[in-house]
Amino acid sequence: MYARDYRDIAGGLLLFAAGAAFAGYAISEYDLGSLRRMGPGGFPAALGVVLALLGLAQAIPAFFRQGVRPDFRIWSPLFVIGGVAAFALVVRPFGLLPAVVAVVAISSLAELKVRPVQLTLLCAGLCVMNWLVFKIGLGASAPMVNWPF
Repeated sequence: MYARDYRDIAGGLLLFAAGAAFAGYAISEYDLGSLRRMGPGGFPAALGVVLALLGLAQAIPAFFRQGVRPDFRIWSPLFVIGGVAAFALVVRPFGLLPAVVAVVAISSLAELKVRPVQLTLLCAGLCVMNWLVFKIGLGASAPMVNWPF
C-alpha cells in the first residue's frame, strides 16, 4: 500500500499535460474567433482545456487517498503496439475486415486470460460495425476483403 494513489496521479497529470499542450497549440496557431463566430482554433482549444481540467480532477483527489502498488507487465503494451502494427501491415493487402481481426486478436493477448468465445464475438461485431459504417454508411471505396492470391 502506498500513501498516495500514484496511478491516478500519473494518469491525471498525463491527461493534464496532453490537454494543456493541445489547448496551447490551438491557441497559438489558429484563430479562436468569438463565441458567435467560432474560428478553427476555438473547438480544439476548448477540448484541450476540458481535458486538462479532467486530468486535474483525477489527479488532485489521488493525493489524499491510499493506492495499491501498480502491477506493470511489459508484454501488455507490446501486444497492443503489435496489434496496431499488424493492422497497418494487413489493411492494404488484405482489406479492412482482416485487419480488424488481426488487431483484435493480437491486442487481446495483452490480457492474462484470453477467452476464445468472447474474442470471436468481438471480432465478428467489430467487422459488422466496420462494414456498416464504412461500406454502407460512408460508401468508402476501400475494399472490405481483398484476397491477393
